[in-house]
Amino acid sequence: MKNVFIIGCKGIPANYGGFETFVDKLTKERRSKEIKYHVSCLSDNFREFEYNLARCFNIDVPNIGSAKAVYYDIRALKESIKYIETNKIKNAIVYILACRIGPFIGLYRNKLDKLGITLMVNPDGHEWKRAKWNAVIRKYWKISEKLMVKHADLLVCDSKNIEKYIKNDYKQYNPKTTFIAYGADMEKSKLLDGDDKLTNWYKYKKIAEKEYYLVVGRFVPENNYETMISEFMKSRTNKDLVLISNVEENKFYEELRKKTNFDKDSRIKFVGTVYDQELLKKIRENAYGYLHGHEVGGTNPSLLEALATTDLNILLDVGFNREVGENGALYFTKENGNLAAVLDNLETYDEIAVTTYGKNAKKRISSEYTWNKVVCDYENLFLVNV
Repeated sequence: MKNVFIIGCKGIPANYGGFETFVDKLTKERRSKEIKYHVSCLSDNFREFEYNLARCFNIDVPNIGSAKAVYYDIRALKESIKYIETNKIKNAIVYILACRIGPFIGLYRNKLDKLGITLMVNPDGHEWKRAKWNAVIRKYWKISEKLMVKHADLLVCDSKNIEKYIKNDYKQYNPKTTFIAYGADMEKSKLLDGDDKLTNWYKYKKIAEKEYYLVVGRFVPENNYETMISEFMKSRTNKDLVLISNVEENKFYEELRKKTNFDKDSRIKFVGTVYDQELLKKIRENAYGYLHGHEVGGTNPSLLEALATTDLNILLDVGFNREVGENGALYFTKENGNLAAVLDNLETYDEIAVTTYGKNAKKRISSEYTWNKVVCDYENLFLVNV
């Protein structure tokens, strides 16, 4: 039996978040009976429970701001090591999601080696580039990433561009890496077009099916909302721009509103969040197109979801997005007027041209990004080990 301890997600069952969804799918879709998962869960107690046949162990840490996640990972690592030692588990794997505890991981390296524990790390994306962090925190993230790379036995990258970055920027450590993608759900929404839940949402938000471009994601600068909104305002399209994001008490939202005056354009509609996953999937399916402006590293879950469901996807032209979308999407740059021109040109596209992109996107997802493939790849990795 191979025991795999997963640290770094908030826990399962997954309510939100990319890592949480990944761990939920990994345990739920488990194929091999030779793997036992142990999943740390952020909680207000230290109880254990079983979910998807995984042993879930709660970790209670004080609310100490941005350092809470670091403390949580360290505490989860200590608990995992203690469990492995107490139960005399051989050849265990500790898989840490994200690079939060780099400055501390060296303190545990000898203990991991002594117990025969393999340390795997998912480096995630370029967290140190995110504008939401101040200069001190960004510097910490970069140092932490460097030290996680240094001490990991294997780095599991969900993006080939991230894998290339790790190998190039940290070649002094000769890092061992592998690529396993993130997954997407290919099933269509269970809601019908005439479902009251859907029609009432459209009516309340004053939106019409296939008459809107959609954006879903955190409202933060590095997702290039300024470019997408300002370029949309320059375009001549009669369609709406529907943004599903939580912008309440968001400083960036107010700054952007004052800078662009988007509130004066009736086509731009901030509609809040949608937590009902079947409704959200149906809203994606019924969009004319999806705009994706993420550029801070890694394979983005919302991009995979869009490619799996929306007919037309228009992505910021960076390596991470090209790697996933290939010929299943159109691309735009941050150059002044570029996205506006793309949107205006789409007004002359016929339905066949648009749906061709959608078909290519769905082929791309079904061949490389299904959860079934992701789970099989991970199980092969865990069972073979490094």
